[in-house]
Amino acid sequence: MKTGMKAIIKKDMHTITKNKRMFSTLFIVPLVLTVFLPTVMLLAVFFAPSEASDFEKLLQLLPFQYQGENFSLAVIDAIFNYILPIFFLIIPIMVASIMAATSFTGEKEKHTLETLLYCPLSLKEIFRAKVLASFILSMLVSLISFAIMLIVLETEMFFIADHLLIPDFNWLIILLLVSPAISMIAITLIVRVSVKSQSVEDAQQRAAFLVLPIVLLIVGQLAGVLLIDLWILLILGCVFAVIALILLKKAMGKFSYERFLQ
Repeated sequence: MKTGMKAIIKKDMHTITKNKRMFSTLFIVPLVLTVFLPTVMLLAVFFAPSEASDFEKLLQLLPFQYQGENFSLAVIDAIFNYILPIFFLIIPIMVASIMAATSFTGEKEKHTLETLLYCPLSLKEIFRAKVLASFILSMLVSLISFAIMLIVLETEMFFIADHLLIPDFNWLIILLLVSPAISMIAITLIVRVSVKSQSVEDAQQRAAFLVLPIVLLIVGQLAGVLLIDLWILLILGCVFAVIALILLKKAMGKFSYERFLQ
């Protein structure tokens, strides 16, 4: 990787961490999704058993090994390995969208775009550097969020139920395949939206629809209508990866000085 590309990646990372509002969003939303929400669910299952009964339809869809477990533990395991992974997908989408909008539209908003174009890099190299910056931050926040969630939940489960949660292969597929693919899809779509946006907020609002499919999956699982298991995640991950590559190639092909300066 060229020194100029590394410099752009570092600059974009520094820009997002220096912006207190953006940085607080990157901190608060993952914290809510990986610490606050799971903790509320866990406490509800153990200390408000009537609430846990809402998950009975979901438990009926689960593999046989969940059926013979203690009801509360089965519900917690189901939430951890089937519900939370879908909630978790909101994090890479959100981080990638914020970072990409700040990276591309932010240059126009701050009137630093012309200066950037004078750097000794081709437009495609600038594009790659900015996409990489968004992707790296998205994956970094996602992995840190997962680690924090795991530590917090394991600690709570140990003290409340003397039981440890075991992440299954769903999490492996989410972290290594689905999250990277969905991050890249979010980034490439934000790049297309950024061309028509004049502010970072405008670009982010245009990208809000990206979360809608995840919300529908969550509602479907909670209602017991469908179960996003290992094979479905694997298929979705592969489909998302192919879509991400196609969108990235198209975005790079259409990226030009004229479109960038609009």
